[in-house]
Order: sequence, then C-alpha cells, then structure tokens
Amino acid sequence: MSTENEGAAATPAAGPEPTPPTVQDRDAHRAAAGATEPEAADRQGQSMSKPESTPPAPPAPAGPPTPPPAPSGQPTQPLAGFGDAGTPGGGHGQGAQPPGGPWGSGVSGQSPYGGTGAGDSGPGGPGAGGPQYPWGAPPAPPGPPPGGKRVSTGLVTAILVGALVAGGIGGGIGQWVANEQDGSSTTISSGSDSSALNRSPKSVAGIAGKTLPSVVTIETQGGGEEGTGTGFVFDKQGHILTNNHVVASGADGGGLSATFSDGKKYEAEVVGKAQGYDVAVIKLKNADDRKLSPLPLGKSNEVKVGDATIAIGAPFGLSGTVTTGIVSAKNRPVASSDGQGTNASYMNALQTDASINPGNSGGPLLNAQGAVIGVNSAIQSAGGGDGGLGQGQSGSIGLGFAIPVNQAKRVAQQLIKTGTPVYPVIGATVTMDQKGGGAVISDRGENGRSAVTKGGPADKAGLKPGDVITKLDDTTIDSGPTLIGTIWTHTPGEKVEITYKRDGKESTTEVTLGSRKGDQ
Repeated sequence: MSTENEGAAATPAAGPEPTPPTVQDRDAHRAAAGATEPEAADRQGQSMSKPESTPPAPPAPAGPPTPPPAPSGQPTQPLAGFGDAGTPGGGHGQGAQPPGGPWGSGVSGQSPYGGTGAGDSGPGGPGAGGPQYPWGAPPAPPGPPPGGKRVSTGLVTAILVGALVAGGIGGGIGQWVANEQDGSSTTISSGSDSSALNRSPKSVAGIAGKTLPSVVTIETQGGGEEGTGTGFVFDKQGHILTNNHVVASGADGGGLSATFSDGKKYEAEVVGKAQGYDVAVIKLKNADDRKLSPLPLGKSNEVKVGDATIAIGAPFGLSGTVTTGIVSAKNRPVASSDGQGTNASYMNALQTDASINPGNSGGPLLNAQGAVIGVNSAIQSAGGGDGGLGQGQSGSIGLGFAIPVNQAKRVAQQLIKTGTPVYPVIGATVTMDQKGGGAVISDRGENGRSAVTKGGPADKAGLKPGDVITKLDDTTIDSGPTLIGTIWTHTPGEKVEITYKRDGKESTTEVTLGSRKGDQ
C-alpha cells in the first residue's frame, strides 16, 4: 500500500506574531487597571535594559482556577487521506493540492518534517506567519510562568498524540525530538533501524526487485518503422520470449536490440515467430558476459479469477514500469490485430485490470509468487473500429489481455527447436461473425475450396458445412474467433469433444486435432 501521501495532517494556520507593547502603552494600561498577569508574562519573555518598578500584585481570582482540558488522544485536524466522507481527498491519498515539497506536503511555505519554512530565519525564527510545525503540532512551552501556576497542556498533548498516530499511519511511528531548553524547535527523525525498510520477498516490491533484472526493453527498426516493446529471459542460453507484433518490423533485416534494467544493451536476432499465437523468440548476441536468470514459469491452468497480478514492461517507452491488479477473467476469447485490422492473432486470454499500455507487449504477467502466468499482448481501448482490441496506441482502460503461459511456453519451445510454429486444426473453415450463437462452418472455403477438408479431422468426425459449433469440451463457443482461440490452447493429436447444431438438433462428436505448420 502506497504511503506517499498519508500521515501528513493539515497544519493549522499560524496567527501573526504579537507586537510587543511600548513602555508608554504599558504605563497607560497600568494607570487604567493596574498591571495584569499577561503583562507580567509578556515582560518575562523580553530582554529589557532597565527593569521597571515592581507592579502591584494582581487581584485574587474570584474562584478556583479552571483545570486544563483532558487530552483527547486524537489529532486536532483530520489526517490527510483519512478525512471524513464529506472532505475532498478522503480515502487513501490527498486531493488536488498546489505543488509542495517532498513527502507530499501540501501547505504552502511549509518545510518537510518541521524544517524552516519560507520566511523563517531558523528554527522558531521570525518568518512570515511564524515557523511551521509537522502535523500541526506547536512547539512545547518553554516552562511554567512565574507565580507557580500550571499552564494547561491538554491541547498540546492532544496534538502531540495525534501527530504520533499520524506518523504511525504514514510509514512507521516517528521519534519526536524536542529541545527542552528553549522549546524553539520541534523536529522528527525516522527510526534508525534500517531493517524496518526491508521488503518481504513476496511483496510487490520484493517480486519487482527480483524480476526486473530479467525483463528487457526491446527496440526494433525496419521498414521505415520503429517500435518499443518488452520481453523476458526464457532460458540461460539467451533466449528472450516476447510478442510477434513487437519484433515483426525488425525480423527481416531490420535492427533489433534488448536493453536490461541496468542499462546494458545487446543486439539480438529473431529465432522464430508465430503470428497466429502472437509469440516470438529472439536471442541475444554476444551476451556471454552476462549471467542470465530466467523467470520462473507458473501454470496458467491453475489461475483463479481474483488472483493478484503484477505486470512489468515499458509502456510508451518507460522501461521498468510495474503495475498491479487481479485476474479479472479466464479464457477470454480475444482476436487481436496489429492496429491496422490485419495480421490477426487468436487467444483464450487471461484478462487483468493491471495497467497495460503500448510498450507492455511481450512483458510478463506475474502471480503473487512472482511466477509468470501470461505474456501481455493486447488491450481493449475505447472507440476502436474493431471493438478496440489490438496493440494500437490507445491507453489502458483496465482491460488488458495476456497469452496464458502454458501456451506461450509450448510455442516458444517449438520455435527454439524448429523456428516454425505448429497449429492444431480441425480441418474446417468457419465464419468470423462475432454476433454470438456459435461458430458456423462456412459453405465454401478459401479460393473456392470445400469448407470441410476432405479426409481431415472435421470430415472424419462427420461435420458438414452449415453446422453450428457451440462447445469444445467444456468451453462455450460463441463465434469463429472463439473456436480458433480455444483450439489453439491444445496440441495436434489431442482428442476433443465438439457439440454442434444441425437443423436445430444438437449432437456431439469426437475430433482428433490435425496440424498445420507455419503461418498462412
């Protein structure tokens, strides 16, 4: 939880410094009513060259002195970021404020942690409006006034207690250091125990610290285009896993480089890419001097909706950006493009609300243990002509999609081994209509060919043109893209059960998936 703007209560506005009365003023006052106790206290705090004559004793009080108010234990001002519901800026953090100093200080002229503000000549000096104090706490009084009377400290105590409470909320209870000799300053110093700043390895900070050295920013040049994306270390041989659309422009004779979090840049080359899966593998050149730490791969089939997620990448070129969220949905059918409506990719994606933007593509989506569960690939953007799905230059609206790591791992291993992707197929052409109701087998295939390949998996299973496929195993199929993305989560040779409708009658059949090498 961020504490950057917490724990700084608003400082009460300081009144103007009292103007010392002149000798003539005091003489006139004594002539009218005699010397009073405030006057005596006033003289106590001044250095006079010649003492005045002793004033007459003040009149006896009419009743017993008023006892000091009991300390309330609560701050006199609402803690910033924890105000009541009617206060703007309530909740974590503060509302809009003018720029201030470090530590989120929003009070004009206030120095952080009780330092001298604008116009102060030093701690407790006569600056404009008087010195400012942290969390609204005034300095401790210098001592009891003459006459043995006790000054009420209830208000001071309440403010001090409130300040300590605020310090505890804002990042560890601070230590108050007051100068008891003259009461001229009140400062705060953080605890000296550096171990309090250590982060758990399972915290977001701990996971980010371990992961960032294995994440690279990829820059490509080719075909008159330049691009930036992300990738991560897949193995100790220097292979980097990323998206196809990240490296496509630099794949054929273009420039390709990968830069680590320490700033070290390496040239790279494409080992293999799969447009349909939107997966690619590149390999670092001359990286023998670097000790590579592959990221641990999780199991995307074990992910649950609501699990915590961490996305790392270079959104809009900002390398090393870490964002967090949750798994919003699983098996989300996504047909994405390169932003031009071409080069479509299909996936049954993990959906997350972690902020993902252009430049995050190819970066890891991690779980709460720091293991990769997906490869960030696409975002939903408002106002897109194709529904907004793609890898264009729109910003995050909290709908990001990642290729499940089980699929990405399998494809990457295939690309490293052969350089060519292999796709499972059913041997039938379906319509790309996304109106719902199922995936309809077309009447005709490409180039006038039959929509059902003779002797192919669908033909052997008895499927025909016009059949509407509504389920594959336990996954509901509402369109052609959904069917393709679901099939591609399997491997060639697997047996799947397909539910379909023909002339209004529902039937099931078993299909053994075939294979197709390369992109078309």
